[in-house]
Amino acid sequence: MATTSSVRITQPREVLALVPHQVGFTPEESVVALSLRGPRGRVGLMARVDIAALADPADGTRLALSLVGQLERDGAWSVVLVVYTATDPRARPGHPAVRAVRRLRRAGEAFGEMSAWVVTATGYLDLDCVDGCCPPGGRPLVELESTQIIARLSDRRVVVARREDVAAIRGASAEARRGVARVCARWAVRGAQAAEVGVDALERWRLDSVRVWRGEVARALAGSAPPRAPGLGKIEAGLRDLRVRDAVLATLVSGTDGLPEDLVRGEKIAPEADTGLARALDAIYRPERGVEPPPETVVHVRLLESVVAHGRTHQQAPACTLLALLAWWSGEGARANLLLERALRCDAGYRLARMLAQAVSDGVVPGWLQVRRGRPESG
Repeated sequence: MATTSSVRITQPREVLALVPHQVGFTPEESVVALSLRGPRGRVGLMARVDIAALADPADGTRLALSLVGQLERDGAWSVVLVVYTATDPRARPGHPAVRAVRRLRRAGEAFGEMSAWVVTATGYLDLDCVDGCCPPGGRPLVELESTQIIARLSDRRVVVARREDVAAIRGASAEARRGVARVCARWAVRGAQAAEVGVDALERWRLDSVRVWRGEVARALAGSAPPRAPGLGKIEAGLRDLRVRDAVLATLVSGTDGLPEDLVRGEKIAPEADTGLARALDAIYRPERGVEPPPETVVHVRLLESVVAHGRTHQQAPACTLLALLAWWSGEGARANLLLERALRCDAGYRLARMLAQAVSDGVVPGWLQVRRGRPESG
């Protein structure tokens, strides 16, 4: 739902040009609220909601208040609203977009006047323009393609046509999936047999699962060929074990050294390993320890996407949840939301996905972004 930027905006059309690049797609029938932080107007939280949801007589007010709460927690000094709808709302009395904007303005009176811009299929315009400042149908959309924002961001993020495409993962061929499925099934059986034998056998299986993950990451960092079926199948099966999943999660954070292996040793997690995992999570969540995702995150993402692409469609809650965590950590809220939706379709009770989905819904941002937002504006 939310994403962030450190970009400074000075003109309305720069705001309109920025939105698709930040959320990764061009919204449809939506309202996007932008938090502008500090006297220099740097963009903070950017949250998208459906027009229909905001205009809903029963839940619209509650949703508007929730959204305003997120903007307040972000430290917004002012707010800009951008409405995406097919036609000019001014031409239709009682248009849902007008009701949606009215609700947000009422809920966010503390921010002062909220400017509201509209992007239609043919142009862009000021929703409050009544004296002819905006021509019929709005100004041409081509004007948004020549802004400074576009020049700075066009090479950094691809804008896709639909929201769903932000988190699209193309499935591998049927033959490749069958090969991975065979490995996955054998590795899962081996894990179940190890659990029956005893703690030591299960520990060896878990350690082997972590080693496979580390090995595939190392191969990718070294520029080797794409992940192989044996590795992908073992990773998919291993991630179903919560302790292996937490060990893989720990590898996503720099400086965890031998913590992932410590997390899978013994019948229960040792207190020092449990503390180490908490510290690793703090590096993602908490502002006092928050760090940015490391450079190797791109390798982690590609490997997990390969697991999803080659794995069984309805058994990808662990990999999709870890991908969502990496997306959220990187400030890609829309992608995180979609991946979490996919994870919960696979397993509605998957606890880590549910916890992260609640955090994203509440507008919580990763620790390093909280630190950045807390710094005084310079100049």
